[in-house]
Amino acid sequence: MRIGIDIGGTKTAAVVLDPGDGVLCAVTHPTGYGPAEVLATALRCVTELAEGVGCAPGDFRSIGIGIPGAVNTATGRVDHAVNLGLVGFDLGAELAHRIGAPVRVENDVNAAALGAYRWVRGAETEPGTPGSIAYLNLGTGLAAGIILDGELWRGSRGVAGEIGHIPVDPAGALCPCGQRGCLETISSGSGIVRQWPVPDGESAVRSLMVAATAGNSAAVGVRDGLFVGVATAIRLLFLSVDVQRVVLGGGVTTMGEPLLSGVHGVLREWAARSAFLGSLRLDERIQILPDTFPAAAIGAALIGENSWQK
Repeated sequence: MRIGIDIGGTKTAAVVLDPGDGVLCAVTHPTGYGPAEVLATALRCVTELAEGVGCAPGDFRSIGIGIPGAVNTATGRVDHAVNLGLVGFDLGAELAHRIGAPVRVENDVNAAALGAYRWVRGAETEPGTPGSIAYLNLGTGLAAGIILDGELWRGSRGVAGEIGHIPVDPAGALCPCGQRGCLETISSGSGIVRQWPVPDGESAVRSLMVAATAGNSAAVGVRDGLFVGVATAIRLLFLSVDVQRVVLGGGVTTMGEPLLSGVHGVLREWAARSAFLGSLRLDERIQILPDTFPAAAIGAALIGENSWQK
């Protein structure tokens, strides 16, 4: 049995996978802040999962962790995860020492990409199951994880898929990365909040869609800009790495069908003006990951022992 832990900014979700990659048990806890709290949360998840399946924590074959931020995948060191208060923290080694099982650590979007890849392969009923996909995460930020020929591709410096920091509007808003007009400033959760502020505790995505549906012109402008931005990210992924499928996930996808319909509309409009884009049938090659599928936790479990490479 293998454990996968998805450590997010507000909550940590963890699962146990059986030999067939089915979920045997799952737990969720609030994520603490700082090295001691993050480690304690991960340890609590492992302990409870072990109780849930009737084994000792050290009996698991492997433990994989997906976490936001810059990660040294060879050592399990989190170089920095600002929202969690981690800088130069040896998360993998610390947890392995306490549990007595091997631990691997990966960026959370890359982990989710592996989970999404497993979902696509499991959901496919026709011949020609995709061997390459991009998982486009539309969360607080915007980034992609890329699977080529069944293997995670990180690039030469580990930044493959950081398309949220591709500028599309030189006169646009200042991005936290220091550039202006990045895709992330338009088509991410933080981008929506910047353009459509809401009171604390209220969903900016839901508020935006309600207002746009009611005909509020400002909301319609933000919503339509979101659709164009997501379609632009999708086009970039298809044209740069030529994946077979792009799978959308993250908090912004709670829009569901209206998001998919809006993005389809943009891609079809582009295809009508470009025979080249039309020949690629981009609108037929995108899917939204079900929000009930714990992609990052499942992907983390697969990373734990490299079983995703087999």
